[in-house]
Amino acid sequence: MRTALLQSSGRPGSIAENLKVLDEAAGRAAAAGAALLAAPEMFLTGYAIGDDIARFAEPADGDSADAIAEIAGRHGLAIAYGYPERDGDTVHNSAQLISADGTRLANYRKTHLFGGFERDHFTPGEQPVVQAELNGLTVGLMICYDVEFPENVRAHALAGTDLLVVPTAQMHPFQFVAESLVPVRAWESQMYVAYVNRVGREGEFEFVGLSVLAGPDGVARARAGREEQLVLADADPAFLAASREANPYLKDRRPGLYGSLV
Repeated sequence: MRTALLQSSGRPGSIAENLKVLDEAAGRAAAAGAALLAAPEMFLTGYAIGDDIARFAEPADGDSADAIAEIAGRHGLAIAYGYPERDGDTVHNSAQLISADGTRLANYRKTHLFGGFERDHFTPGEQPVVQAELNGLTVGLMICYDVEFPENVRAHALAGTDLLVVPTAQMHPFQFVAESLVPVRAWESQMYVAYVNRVGREGEFEFVGLSVLAGPDGVARARAGREEQLVLADADPAFLAASREANPYLKDRRPGLYGSLV
């Protein structure tokens, strides 16, 4: 499945402008044969927008979800994107996957919040594995800091995730996560990992870009630089099946020894 990663910070503070950026990227991705477009963490609103997070937060089935469903349907590809989700008085840092026919397939709430900024503005989610079927692949959702916990990714592997989509807001000086850790996660848990980042300075944060789609062999199929960019690569189910057959990590696990992890 051809997957497009939209490395962009959009226009922080403007949902309308970010929908335009997403629409334009969806057109380019579809023209290049992509079946899935992934956008970064909090792409809908911007990340470093302070108390506006609560003001802009929407339910998973809100107006912006409807607008993105229309974009997905018009261009004929699925879209995964990050946004602030309102659930009553609670706000979550969430990612949603919408199919090419406009169906909301999956909604994930970030389980591991990073730093004081996120803990001040969000409530952590409680469901570590959220998945949907898309074009013959089991697609899982995760957000940024979540992927840095190997237990999280392994839980997806054991649940059958083939392609893990990770909208992110990875900042300086932690670029080694994009450069090294993400390909290792793909290798050790035998899946594709699509890690799609913001880029440039936003408030107090400097986002490093370096978005990557890593394969189960630990090799980057596509990697962005440090500027706004749309990169594409394929998640190949046949290659994934062969890699899982050749790599014994999941088969050689001894869960009875791991009780100390919990």
